[in-house]
Amino acid sequence: MNAIASVNLTFRDPPQGSNEQFDLFVPYITNLPLRDQRETMERPFFSLAKRKRLKPINYKSPDGSVWVNVDPHPTWGMATIWDADILIWAASQIAEHMRARKNEPPPRTIKFMPYQLLQAIRRDVGGDQYKRLREGLDRLKFTAIKTNIRGKGRDRQASFNWLDQWTDDVDEATGHSRGMSVTISDWLYEGIVKEGGVLAIHPDYFLLTGALERWLYRIARKHAGHQAYGCGITVAVLYDKSGSEDLPRRFKAALKDIVKNDCLPEYHLEWIDKTESGDAAIHMIERSLLDPAHKAFTFPVRKDKRRPVPEGEASPISRVSKA
Repeated sequence: MNAIASVNLTFRDPPQGSNEQFDLFVPYITNLPLRDQRETMERPFFSLAKRKRLKPINYKSPDGSVWVNVDPHPTWGMATIWDADILIWAASQIAEHMRARKNEPPPRTIKFMPYQLLQAIRRDVGGDQYKRLREGLDRLKFTAIKTNIRGKGRDRQASFNWLDQWTDDVDEATGHSRGMSVTISDWLYEGIVKEGGVLAIHPDYFLLTGALERWLYRIARKHAGHQAYGCGITVAVLYDKSGSEDLPRRFKAALKDIVKNDCLPEYHLEWIDKTESGDAAIHMIERSLLDPAHKAFTFPVRKDKRRPVPEGEASPISRVSKA
């Protein structure tokens, strides 16, 4: 059972007789149960670099059955794994709507105040955060993706951008936002609303500062999940799945450092120097499945000044989402 409390959302229905999709308003979102779209978690859909990436990603699975091509915009570059926080937030809103209002289809357009979204993804409010938010929305709007992930053996592909559009209603007198909206793509929307389309993620995912750490958590959540013995993935496969621009040796060294620190939420990582195939690998397993005496069963709490833990409440790092 997910330990994070769900929230009450306020919705506005469309005018009577209107075919226009209704808007979703989110006045309370800080403690919303977090969900990530399953198919985006294990393929290289996002840049892992903080600098503007202009090099495309062209990924093909080892057997050639699945491919992903991501093309950046010459002005905005490629959407990053930090920009993906916005998509996680949107997926969480839609998933909560489906839980709370089972008889009504969820919307693709979500209206919100900027500070609400920033608080929900554990970022500071104010300063240049609004500027960065808008830049991230532009990268999501203009990054072009083509993939056959849902082809199911057929020659079927999809071409889309993460967002169809975004808006910001700015007060001309003050320059402050009076409200924003995002409309996610049909492809992403379909992936969220289908059965099993989202996975619960730990709230401390947003506190991971390294791109590779964030990416590795999503890989662990997708592949290891709640399996009793976890799973192992070779470094070579991880490199291909990451879309990283680093040299393989630098990528491997960075992974080793993450495994050594072993500070991912929920998942314990173990380095394997040589598998039966002769390749190095990482074994991933949910911490709660380890023996309580294992040193990795618990790990240091990540401090977040933006979300203090009330007295008597368990630290969010000790919570394990089971949905």
